[in-house]
Amino acid sequence: MASFHLVSLGCAKNLVDSEVMLGILQENNWEFTEDPAVADVLIVNTCGFIQPAVEEAIEVILALGCYKEDDPAKYLVVTGCLVQRYLADLSKDLLEVDLFVGTEGVGEIANLLQKLIGGEQTQKSYCPDRFLMNASLPRTLSTPFFRSSVKITEGCDNRCTYCMIPSIRGDLRSRDISDIIVELRNLEAHGVKEISLIAQDLTAYGNDLDSQTNLIALLSRILKETDIPWVRLMYLYPSGVTDKLFEIVQSEARILPYMDIPFQHVSDAILKQMHRRYGYDDLCTFIDRIRMAVPDIALRTTMMVGFPGETEADIMQMEGFLKQYRIDHVGVFAYTNEEGARSEFFAAQCSEELKQERKQRILALQAGISKEILQKYIGQTVPVLVEGLSKETDLLLEGRSMYQAPDIDGCVYINDGFANPGDIVQVRITEAQIYDLVGGIVQKE
Repeated sequence: MASFHLVSLGCAKNLVDSEVMLGILQENNWEFTEDPAVADVLIVNTCGFIQPAVEEAIEVILALGCYKEDDPAKYLVVTGCLVQRYLADLSKDLLEVDLFVGTEGVGEIANLLQKLIGGEQTQKSYCPDRFLMNASLPRTLSTPFFRSSVKITEGCDNRCTYCMIPSIRGDLRSRDISDIIVELRNLEAHGVKEISLIAQDLTAYGNDLDSQTNLIALLSRILKETDIPWVRLMYLYPSGVTDKLFEIVQSEARILPYMDIPFQHVSDAILKQMHRRYGYDDLCTFIDRIRMAVPDIALRTTMMVGFPGETEADIMQMEGFLKQYRIDHVGVFAYTNEEGARSEFFAAQCSEELKQERKQRILALQAGISKEILQKYIGQTVPVLVEGLSKETDLLLEGRSMYQAPDIDGCVYINDGFANPGDIVQVRITEAQIYDLVGGIVQKE
């Protein structure tokens, strides 16, 4: 039995691809090992979306390449977005890599590795036509058994001027609702309590299929045909969120009162340059509408600072917006020029020093806002999905409320009571920190 070691980089969508590769390889009698020193094949599933991710991927590839230097019998395989985007350069610069596999080669990973170790893989790269996963593919979760992401589309039809996803992942391709339901039932049977629906743009789901296939229809089927208690919505495009979506979040307790909606900016001029299909007034109206429909909604967004042409007035407008609308969770990123993106050639590029200064300004502002927002939970009793012992100390349990997404938001530290990982318990909040909450389990009568 051959063994492999796999490192997954990048976003949750990339992690799903890694889990499919894990499942396929294990189904084909490959043994996964945590120790790269003993693996026959070393795999890096890369992200190539932005320059920092590219740099991280190269570092990991070179680090695993050291194991091959010590043992030339090993094979080094690089998969994913970095390959899809930079195959020609990688082939010239990373001679230690034995095989490059693009984003669309996920389903063939077992066949490719078998040919590689058998000396039958004559080509050093494999980048086939577009691929869309389905429920028939095996998948081994790398997340805790009680939560998982479910990718409902691939690719994207939005053409944001800073983004390379369409050129890397292709145009929008949506999975059939019935196929998604099969995957969800499989996950439910294995104990999954929380699913995060993910896509490049969740609101675009079904746009490439018939008129009856859309996000509302999918959610309705999920509610009818599964019993998964927590359904979380990630990566919604602002102008694609409809009143019908508000209604289903408000009326159905299993659709969590949480939305991840990347705004990217609030300045009309910058949003137009980004080719985002909304403006400042649209965002204000949107927040007012969702908070009226779902008063306890937790909103997450991302802001990009330092986009070409961004002025001090634009940043001040962003600061004013955040102060006024008090978003629960805000990620902040400094713009980077991406080779091949239209924005690479825009005038009035911001300096790196200015980008970092503006990023720190927004982060500092949001830290204060977050700390104030979390005060409202003190005295409340909220459902919490228990993750297990705290990473800080074995004396505490750690979990997440409905208002906190895995891996990107804060957590709830549980200082009183006992529960097992995967339990959903009621926790009375007694303390609020900048991003985290503290409380004890309320025992049932």
